[in-house]
Amino acid sequence: MWKVLYIAPTEAQAQRIQQLLTESGFLVKVKSSGGKHNKAFEICVPVSEAEDAYEVLCENKFQC
Repeated sequence: MWKVLYIAPTEAQAQRIQQLLTESGFLVKVKSSGGKHNKAFEICVPVSEAEDAYEVLCENKFQC
């Protein structure tokens, strides 16, 4: 089961977060959400890894 860990406002930011988490050893899926003009990107990780992945985001200065 996957959990939404972060919602990125741009594709570029979603890619940076995906790369950071992947390099840290986490499984990551990025899903586009929102409408045609108001896109956002959901960063998802397995539920079992969510807490540790969130700590990595916080350590790297993403909004926590």
